[in-house]
Amino acid sequence: MGKKKTTFNISKEENFSEWYSEIVSKAEICDIRYGVKGFVVIRPWGARIMEKMYRIYESALQRTGHEPTFFPTVIPESNFEKEAGHVEGFTPEVFWLEGQKGEDKLALRPTSETAMYQMYNLWVRSYRDLPLKIYQRANVFRYETKATRPLIRSREFYWIEAHNCFAKKKEAEAQVREDMQMTESVMHKIFGVPFLPMKRPLWDTFAGAEYTVAADTVLPDGKLIQQPSTHMLGNHFAKAFDVKYVDEKEKERHVYQTCYGPCISRMLASVISVHGDDNGLVLPYAISPVQVVIVPMHSEKRDKEISEAVNLIGDKLFSERIDSVVDDSDKRPGEKFFFWEMKGVPFRIEVGEKEVSSGEVTVFVRDTREKVSVKIEGLAEEIKNMGAEYDVRLVNRADAEFESKIVDCKKKEEVKKALDSGKVARFNFCSVDKSGERCAEYIEKELSGRVMGTRANKKERASGKCLFCDKRAEAVVYAGKSY
Repeated sequence: MGKKKTTFNISKEENFSEWYSEIVSKAEICDIRYGVKGFVVIRPWGARIMEKMYRIYESALQRTGHEPTFFPTVIPESNFEKEAGHVEGFTPEVFWLEGQKGEDKLALRPTSETAMYQMYNLWVRSYRDLPLKIYQRANVFRYETKATRPLIRSREFYWIEAHNCFAKKKEAEAQVREDMQMTESVMHKIFGVPFLPMKRPLWDTFAGAEYTVAADTVLPDGKLIQQPSTHMLGNHFAKAFDVKYVDEKEKERHVYQTCYGPCISRMLASVISVHGDDNGLVLPYAISPVQVVIVPMHSEKRDKEISEAVNLIGDKLFSERIDSVVDDSDKRPGEKFFFWEMKGVPFRIEVGEKEVSSGEVTVFVRDTREKVSVKIEGLAEEIKNMGAEYDVRLVNRADAEFESKIVDCKKKEEVKKALDSGKVARFNFCSVDKSGERCAEYIEKELSGRVMGTRANKKERASGKCLFCDKRAEAVVYAGKSY
C-alpha cells in the first residue's frame, strides 16, 4: 500500500507531533514566532475559540455560586514565602521581577493562592461571610524547563482559577467533588475531551495541599496531558494567612479552603488533538467561532436570486443565534471548501441555482464529510438539531478512542510494553503514600512513565503484590508517559 494521502501531507495517526505543529499554524490558532521561548501569540481564530470556552466555563462557575474578580499579576516575595510547602514547590518555576530599591521583590504569579488569601484575611470575619467562592480569568507564568509546545506546555497559561473558603472541612471536600463534576460536564460533555479523574500520589500533590484530584487525558501520541486539577487545601493556607471566622458560638476558627484551575489554553490543545483529522481542525459545534459557513455558488442567470437566498439564510441563522458567515470572496469554490474544512467549521451550506429552484440547500457536515439536503424553511432549527447530534458524535468517538488506550497489566514487562506503545497502564502498586515513591521513581527513570495516582470517582480494589517491589499491593494505579 502507498502512503496515506492527507491534506497537509502529514498523517495525524502516523506523525502526531508534526501534524499538531502544522495545524496550529495553518489554522491560525497561534504563532510561535514571538521570539521568547514558551510564549506564543494567540491569533484571532484561536482567541475566538477560547473566548467561547471561557464563556461556557465561567457560566458553569457562576451557576455554582462563584463570583468573578481580578487580582494583580504580581505577588510580593513576602507573601509568597508564608506557606513553606507552597514556596518549596513553586520557587523553581517562578519568574521574578526586581523591585525598586526599598521595595519587595515581586513574582509573576505562577498561581494565585498567595495573592488572594491576604485579601481573604480582610474579607472573612464571620460565619455569615462563608462560603466565599471567587474565581478569576487570568494568565499565569511558570518557568517550564522542559521542551515547550504551543498550548500544551508553555510558560504562559491562559486559565481560570477558583479559590474558595468554607466553615467545615466536609463542605470543602464537597467542593472538590463539585469541581470534578464541572470538569465532566464542561470539558468532557461540551468540549468533547474525555479524562481520568485521578487522586494524585502523596509525592505529586499540589504544594501546600492535603490532596489533589486532577483530570488526565491522552493525546493521539499516547502522552498524557493534565487538565483541570482541584486541590483540598485544608487550613494550611488559612493558618499561614490568618484567614479566620467567628462561628455561631462566638468561637474563632480557621477556614477550610479549596482551589481549582481549568486551563483554557491547554484544553484547547486537547480539543485540537482529540477531534482533528488529516484535513484540519474538527471543532465542537458549541465552541466553533463559526458554526455555519454559507458559500454562494454564483451563476449569471440567477445571481440575484442566489444572493437574496444567501442573505435570507444568513439573517435567519443570526436571529436564531447561530454563528454564521457568508464567504463571498473571489476564491474558487474548492478553495473555500478547503479553507473552512481546515478551520473546523461544523457545517457548510452551499447555495446555487439548484437550491434556489428546489427550496433546499446542500449541507456539508465536517466530521462525517457527508452532504445532506435540508429545506430552507426550518433550516435554523434543523441546524441546531444537527449541531447537538454533531457534538454527541464527537464525544462518543473520543470516548471510544480513550477507552482503547487503557490496558490492564499483570507483569512489569506488560507495563513497559503499554507505555512504549502509547497506552495508559493500570496495575497493582504498593502504595500512593510516601512508601511508594521509590517504585514510582523506578517507573519514571527506567520506563519514562509517571504514576498518575488512583481513580477518584470509583474504588478499585488492589490484590496480590506490587509489580515493582513485591510488597503487598495497597492501590490500583495508572501510569503513562506525559508532556
